[in-house]
Formats: sequence, C-alpha cells, structure tokens
Amino acid sequence: MRRAEAVNPIRYAKTRNFLDGDVTGLSPYLTHGVVTLPEVLRALLDKESLGIDHKLVYEFGWREFYRHVWSHAGDEIFQSLHTGPLNESSYKNELPYDIRHATTGIPVIDEAVRTLYDTGTLHNHARMWLASYVVHIRKVHWRVAADWLVAYLLDGDLASNHLSWQWVAGTGSHKPYLFNAENVARYAPAQWHSPDSVIDRSYDELDSIARSAKSYDGMPKKIIHDDDRVGHEPVVSTTPPNDLSWCEPTAADLELIAGRDVWLVHPWALRQPPSGLTDNSVVIGLYLREYHETWPWSDTRWRWVDAAMSEVTPHRWLLRFGELCVALKKATRVRSVDDLHVRHLVKNLAELVPAPMLFSSVDRRCSSFSHWWKQTTRGFTQAEELLQKS
Repeated sequence: MRRAEAVNPIRYAKTRNFLDGDVTGLSPYLTHGVVTLPEVLRALLDKESLGIDHKLVYEFGWREFYRHVWSHAGDEIFQSLHTGPLNESSYKNELPYDIRHATTGIPVIDEAVRTLYDTGTLHNHARMWLASYVVHIRKVHWRVAADWLVAYLLDGDLASNHLSWQWVAGTGSHKPYLFNAENVARYAPAQWHSPDSVIDRSYDELDSIARSAKSYDGMPKKIIHDDDRVGHEPVVSTTPPNDLSWCEPTAADLELIAGRDVWLVHPWALRQPPSGLTDNSVVIGLYLREYHETWPWSDTRWRWVDAAMSEVTPHRWLLRFGELCVALKKATRVRSVDDLHVRHLVKNLAELVPAPMLFSSVDRRCSSFSHWWKQTTRGFTQAEELLQKS
C-alpha cells in the first residue's frame, strides 16, 4: 500500500511507455492478491481525482478484461483465438537457444531476456518488443514463448500473459504488433538501442516479414557457445526451494485440520484472511502439485511468493489434490478466495469468496477490450464512480 500511495498518476501517464518511466511496480502484488484493484484506486484517489479515461485506470481495465475473457473462454485462451498472419504450422514449437540465453546479438532482445532473468520483472513495452521479435521475426509459436515467459515473471498471470502474447501475435487482435529500432531508440536507454539489426527496418518491411514464413535466425550455435556473453537460463521447478519453510504434510500435519474451520491461502490470494475467523480456525497455505507440474516457476518467483505467503501463515503445504481432499473431509468448514488459476482444483472443496473487482462483471463475453470497456464504464466520468459501484 505504501507503493500504491507513492504513485504519481500524472507522471505515470506521461512516462509509462519509457523503460525508465514512472511505472507503479504494483503488478506482482495485484497478480498474487496481496492488494486488490479497489484498494489501489482508493489510495490513488486519496491524493487526487482521476477521470475514468486516465491511463492508469485504463491499464487496470486491461487486467480485468483479460480475466473476463478467461472466465468465459476457459482453456481456449491457451489456443489461438483465431488465425494469425500465418498458419499455425509455420511457427516453431521450440524457443531457440540464442533467445533463451540472451545471445541473439540484438541488444533490445538480449537486454530484455537478461532483465527478466535478473529481476523477475519486465517493462510492458519490453515484453511486447520481445514477443514481437520471437513470433514475427523468429517464427516461434506464441504459446511456446508465452509458457516460457510466465515461469519467470513475478506478476505471471495466465490470462494477462497468454492473451497479451495473442494480441502481439495477431491471433487475439486484428493485426500483428510490430516494432522497429526507431521505436526502441525513443523509449529505451542507450544499451537497448539496436541499429543495423533485423528490426532496423520500416513498418511496411516488418509487416511483410511477419506475413512471410521465412525466419530471420539469430547467431549460429557454434558462435554462441564460444561467446563469453552466453547467459544461463535459470532453472524452473515444480517445487519451492528446499531452504524455505514449506513442507509435504505428514499424517500428523494433516490432523491440524480435523474439527476446525479452515481458511485456505493460495498463491493468488496472499492477503490476510477476513476478520471474524473463530478461535478454532486455522489458516493453511497451499501449493498444489497438479498446478505447478503444469506451470513450474523460477527460483526468484518461488521465493517472492513464499515470502508473501509466510506473512499470512506458517503452514505452507505442497501436496496433491487427492491428499487435500482427504484432509479437508475432517474440517468443519473450508473457505478460500476464488481465482481462475486454482478454481478447477478447489471449487468442490471450499466455499469460494469472490475476489474484489473494480469493474462490473459482464455476463456475455466481449469480443474486444473497447466493447468491454464501454459496457463496464457506461455513464461514468470519474474513476471514483467505479468504487461507488462496487
């Protein structure tokens, strides 16, 4: 909340597209439910009034729009929503070595990958540049690259990540997103600039490349292996680091639930449980193996999430769905916060409390952000009206 209170909406609107601009840094906290969008907006409005069309409010809208699409489309978001510039078979099903190890020789791409690995974060503009290069220049299928990226991002939300890749790829938008060296030079520091590279072209040329099956390959492997700039792609894991205080619960641990009210904490609701829990309640943190076997995380992300979860409960369990089912049968009541990342695993085990939303729910799936935005903000002129609605 201190971070939210420090946001300057005017500077954000003016500089947000620059890699060294005044961005909020709130995305990991929102993704993992440490804070909510209504809480953040209230903190901003305590300082100044914001119009409904303010850039910051607009970005909040994109976050909830992607969740809206996921809630209606389900697993379809992991498939191309429609045909892109090329047939699916034109794209590779493996992310090339030089991209994964930041040795393409194109500064903007290599800097983006190194930043991702070093910090677990990446400016949105840099994400779009990276995605555009991977899909349209190197002809890698967007899903392959989206799965790779989300493992390293501290704010790796499946809806925002995968649907953003589709927007760049042109399978979730009307045209491919393209960028060139001039665009990088305008918005990024000097070490990111990439003159005389494959992206140093006009947009018409880049559009032709995106619609051609030809791949503009990076540095040959034999050169890469001899290059002392080769980075090390961090390992991703299906389990948290061993030096953290989680456990695989024993029968004795599971007995902690017997005869008690249980509040389940998961990685997308890392805030304090609601007030009013009885003295007989216990708060249990969950890492479900089935989820992380599909979506492994980097060491950096595991540590970030576990540190936040440890602020809520000392009981952090890694277990399978079946083990959880058996244990919860002995509880008197089980509740948790609803979230699409884990809903399919816990919906029949717990009473799911809706997560606070900033924008109104839309019953029918909207085909575009603009359509969704019109429906959720109709008649509003000020951002504070979103809070009055909720």
